Amino acid sequence: MKRNFLCLFLLSGLLLALSSCDKYLDINKNPNNPDQVEAALLLAPIEVNYALGVQFDARVIGRYVQNWQSYLASDTWDLHGYASASDVGGELWRNVYFKAGRNLINLIDDARANQKWDYLGVGLVMKAWGWQMLTDIHGEIILSEAFDQDPQKNQFNYDTQQAAYAEVVRLLNEAIPYLNRADGRVSQTQLARGDIMYAGDRLKWKRFAYGLLAINAHHLSPKSGYDPNKVIAYVDSAFTSNADNALMPFNGNSTADASFFGPTRQNLQVYGQSDFMLRLLDGRIFTNVKDPRLAQLLVASGDGVYRGLVPGGGQSTAASIPATARVLSPWATPLNSIPAAGTTGKYVFTDKGPFPMMTYSQLQFIKAEAAFFKGDKATALAAYRNGISAHLTYAGVSTADQAAYLANAAILPVAGSLTLNQIMLQKYIAQWGWGFLEQWSDLRRYNYSAEIFTGFQLPQTFATVNNGKPAQRLRPRYNSEYVWNIDALAKIGGLELDYHTKPVWFSQP
Repeated sequence: MKRNFLCLFLLSGLLLALSSCDKYLDINKNPNNPDQVEAALLLAPIEVNYALGVQFDARVIGRYVQNWQSYLASDTWDLHGYASASDVGGELWRNVYFKAGRNLINLIDDARANQKWDYLGVGLVMKAWGWQMLTDIHGEIILSEAFDQDPQKNQFNYDTQQAAYAEVVRLLNEAIPYLNRADGRVSQTQLARGDIMYAGDRLKWKRFAYGLLAINAHHLSPKSGYDPNKVIAYVDSAFTSNADNALMPFNGNSTADASFFGPTRQNLQVYGQSDFMLRLLDGRIFTNVKDPRLAQLLVASGDGVYRGLVPGGGQSTAASIPATARVLSPWATPLNSIPAAGTTGKYVFTDKGPFPMMTYSQLQFIKAEAAFFKGDKATALAAYRNGISAHLTYAGVSTADQAAYLANAAILPVAGSLTLNQIMLQKYIAQWGWGFLEQWSDLRRYNYSAEIFTGFQLPQTFATVNNGKPAQRLRPRYNSEYVWNIDALAKIGGLELDYHTKPVWFSQP
C-alpha cells in the first residue's frame, strides 16, 4: 500500500511539474515584446516608414532632380556628389531591410496562416512596393539573400535590377487575386485596423497594385521589349480619380508623429525652391503662361517676388541682397533658421501632410507618354489633359483658373501637336515636392536631356569624384554595406568612388 501511494505521489508530482512548466513558459512571455504579432499591428508602422523613407532620402534626391537646392554654395549633393562614410541617402534602404524587413515577412506569414486574405494581399503589395522603390534608387539590391538567417552567413550578395523588377511583378500578380477575395475572411473593418493609407479599402489597394505594375513596366521604355499597350492597360486598371490617390496621413501633434516635411520636425529649413521649378511656373519655359499653381506650390520672397536657387549656387547673404529678396524655405521662413512656433506651411509641407505616394495625375502622365510612344496622339492628349486637370484640382486651383489655363494652346494643344517634352514637364510639375523617385527615374530614362526637360540644366561643375558625370543612383547604406558587407559590395563595383554615376539597368537600351 505504501509503495502504491509513493508511486501515485511521484506521478502526481510529475504531472504537476509539467503543468507548472507550461504555466511558467506562459507567464514569461512578455506582452510588451511579443514573439508573434498579428498582421494588423504590423501594417501601419511599415506604411508610415515607407513614406518617411521617401521623405528622408528626398533631401538628397530632391537636389539631384532640382525640386530644391541647398542654401550653401557648392553643396556636394547639389553637384551630384555624395557624403562618404554617411548614412545620408540610405533611409529607404534601412526601412525596407530593417524597419519593414522581418516585420513584413511576419505580417505575410500571419495573414497566410490565418487566411486573412486582405492583409496577405496588402502585405505582398507592400513588399513589391519596397523592392520597386529600393531598386529604382540604388540599382542592384540584395534580394534573394535579404533575410537569410543562417548565423554563419556574413556576406549577402546583390541581385541584378532585372531580377528585382521581375520579383516586383511576381509579388503584385500574387497579391491581386487575394485583394479580389470576397469571402467571409475579408472585411474593410478588419483591414482598417492596420491600414492607415486606405482605411481598409481593398479596391483602392488593388488599383494601387496596378499603378505599381504600370510604373514598373513603363520604366523599361528605353528597352526594345517595352510594351506601351501593357502600360496603358495597367493604368486603366489603376486609379480612376484623385479619390484613389495614395496619401499617407500624419497626426502632426509632435515631432514623433508629424510629417517629416512639416515645420515641427524642422527638416527642410536649409532647402529653397529651385529656379528650374520656378521657370516651369512663371512663364519662362511655357512661354508667357503663368501657371495658376505658382502661389499654391512655391513661396514668394519677402518683397513678393518669386525666386529660386540654382544647383551649387547657394543663398547669398551679401549686404547687397536684402533679406526681403532672399529665397525662403517651403514654410516661408528664412533659410537656415528654425521656424517659429505656429508656422503651418502649405501644400505637402505641413505637419499633418498628407504625403502622396502615388496619384491619379502621375499615372495619367505615364499613360500619356505610353500612348505617345504608341503613336496614339488622341489617347495621349486625353491622358495628358486628365493629368494636368487632376493636379490643378489637387493643388487647390479654382475652377475658373483651371479653365483658363487649359484653354491656352501652349498648355493644351491639339492632339497632333502634343510633344513629349510637354508631357514630361507637366508630369514633373505634378510630382514636385513628393514624386522624387519617379522624377529621377524619368530624368535618367532620358539621360537628363534638356530637349525633353526643357530648361533643366545640370550643375556647371560636378563633384570631383564624379569624373564629369551626373548621378545615376544612390550608394547603398553606409552602415550596413560599407561596414559589414564589403566583399559583396566590391563584386558590383560599389567601392569605386564614382559608383553613383553608373547607369542603372532600367535606363539602358
